[in-house]
Amino acid sequence: MTTSVPLRSPCPPGACNCGRDPLLETPGADVRILRLTREEEKRLLARLERLKDLADLRHLQQRMFEQLGIRVDVAPGFNEVRTMRGIAIQIDELPGLCRKTRAAIPAAIRRGLENHPQIAFELLNAHDLLRDT
Repeated sequence: MTTSVPLRSPCPPGACNCGRDPLLETPGADVRILRLTREEEKRLLARLERLKDLADLRHLQQRMFEQLGIRVDVAPGFNEVRTMRGIAIQIDELPGLCRKTRAAIPAAIRRGLENHPQIAFELLNAHDLLRDT
C-alpha cells in the first residue's frame, strides 16, 4: 500500500507565478517544494521565528535544502549593518516556490534575529565583522 504525500494546493489563478502546474507536469522534476503545504509553511515560519543560535539557523537552512530544495543564504549585507534589515537573506529561484512563501521566509528569519540579537552578532562575527583588531 502506498501513501501519497500531501502536496501544496494551487494558488488562485493570477495570484502567483510559482510554476506549480508545469513543475507537476515535468517528468523527473524535483517536486520536494510542493510538500510545503500551507500548514507546514506556518510551522516552518514559526520555527524560524524561534531561532536559538547561529548553529540552529544553519541547521534549519540545511534542513530546508534537504527536505524542500530551498537554498537560503543569510549573511551581512553589502553596506553596513545597523539593523536587521542590513542582513541579506537570499532565496534561490525555485520552480514551485510560492511568491508569498519566498517573502515570508526572510521575514520570519528577521523576526527570529530581532528576538535574539545575539544570533545577529554571531553571524557578523562569523564573517569577521566584529573581530577584535
